[in-house]
Amino acid sequence: QVQLVESGGGLVQAGGSLRLSCAASGRIFSNYAMGWFRQAPGKEREFVAAINWSGGTTYYADSVKGRFTISRDNAKNTVYLQMNSLKPEDTAAYYCAANRYPDIRVAVTTTSRSYTSWGQGTQVTVSS
Repeated sequence: QVQLVESGGGLVQAGGSLRLSCAASGRIFSNYAMGWFRQAPGKEREFVAAINWSGGTTYYADSVKGRFTISRDNAKNTVYLQMNSLKPEDTAAYYCAANRYPDIRVAVTTTSRSYTSWGQGTQVTVSS
């Protein structure tokens, strides 16, 4: 198991930016693809972005493509989500998660059931 702790959430105006961080401990961080999901009140958890074990491959949900950037620093056991041009509809609790596989396979990596460890979440609120 990998233990994950998110940080960096907060309140921001529409059009603003935030950077989320997810610090990992436990098993070897670089063995796993990592993902970010989000969940708004009354809605199901949805996929946001994923990055493979080396950081060389990324994948994004259409709703955030071009605005969000996922990255990782394996030396620091940390994955990041840079969020720019934020919209009120981005308001949600954001969760990072460790995948059971090292590489991205879109049909698998975008589903929550392929992730074995989850953080506690960090709230992002975008005001209009």
